[in-house]
Amino acid sequence: MNMEKILLISQIIVSILLVVFILLQQRGTALGSAFGGGEGGGFYGTRRGIQQKIFWGSIVLGALFIILALLNLII
Repeated sequence: MNMEKILLISQIIVSILLVVFILLQQRGTALGSAFGGGEGGGFYGTRRGIQQKIFWGSIVLGALFIILALLNLII
């Protein structure tokens, strides 16, 4: 395999993982919580446990996706 195919396959894998991580993030219990409903006391809450790991994982995957995209342009 040459370098272009490795970069392309890795970018596809990172993009799939990024979509999964973004879809796994939960912001509020339902759409009504965005409009002031719910028990949480507000729309913005602190992330704990696995939610925080998914959040930071999505940031890392997003940065990695951008780096791979730039490398694909260069090579």
